[in-house]
Amino acid sequence: MSKTITLRLSEENYKVYRKLADRDNRPVSNFIETAVNRFIEHNSYVDEFEMDEIRNNTELNKSLKRGLVDMKLKKGRMVD
Repeated sequence: MSKTITLRLSEENYKVYRKLADRDNRPVSNFIETAVNRFIEHNSYVDEFEMDEIRNNTELNKSLKRGLVDMKLKKGRMVD
């Protein structure tokens, strides 16, 4: 279900957002939502190049596999 929020913007920022939203022919709220979603996607997920580095790092993969085995065997403990 959608949620409504209130957001306080400076006049200067509002004008910039409004101008950019107008270019895409959409409301400011949709512009802000899309920008935030893009930010989250860009900063929360590994891109294809980083994933290649991870896949090709044999020491890292060995360590991850050992950790998975240890977890399944319930070895070790949680560390805060």
